[in-house]
Amino acid sequence: MRYCGYVAVLVVGALCAGGCATTMSGRIAEELGISTGFINKTMEARGEERAYAVYVPRHYDPSKAWPLIVFLHGAGERGDDGLLQTEVGLGSAIRRNAAWFPAIVVMPQCPEGVWWDKAVEDIERAYELTRMEYNIDPGRMYLTGLSMGGYATWMYGAQTIDRWAALLPICGGGNAEDAPALARVPTWAFHGADDETVKPEESRKMVEAIKQAGGDIQYTELEDTGHNSWDAAYRDRRVIRWLFRQRK
Repeated sequence: MRYCGYVAVLVVGALCAGGCATTMSGRIAEELGISTGFINKTMEARGEERAYAVYVPRHYDPSKAWPLIVFLHGAGERGDDGLLQTEVGLGSAIRRNAAWFPAIVVMPQCPEGVWWDKAVEDIERAYELTRMEYNIDPGRMYLTGLSMGGYATWMYGAQTIDRWAALLPICGGGNAEDAPALARVPTWAFHGADDETVKPEESRKMVEAIKQAGGDIQYTELEDTGHNSWDAAYRDRRVIRWLFRQRK
């Protein structure tokens, strides 16, 4: 009887220890006064005040280095409210499966009426400020985007290729001349086979060019998604696990 009681105490103690550890992990950010979740922020870019958003996991612990994801939205989320870009694509996936995304995620917003190639400073400034504010692992930084942001992932990714551990461009396209640079990092591209907004040939030509350049690239063409291939990509746990496995 004493033996059974002793075992019971050990089991309860172990469970309590595990539970306490989890609770403490979840409270570190709160106890340090660090906001978590989707946070609205402002910065100066191109001589203007610009809004952007950062996602911080609930269990963020500044004593360790965290992965960083830079997310570039599509044309429909352009503006100056700093919010729309959190509602479509990666932000939506995080809200549904937060545990899959143990990373800091920065989400700049492209101004209305222009494309990302005219707002690179917005991306750069949001990226720089986020790296200064949070403890980021430089070997686990990832770039992804959809539609207009998919084009930007190819473009901006090529311009800053030494930064990234992996790229995840969705339903965009790019310049095949950038293939030698892009071939230097692992990439997984997605496109809808029936996409009438951005034809899948846009991704196919980039994939082929990167293969010819010797790159490590995967390509998934999805059926029956139309232009919205991003929900299928960002809500597939295999894709997210692949992303976080990539390291410089």
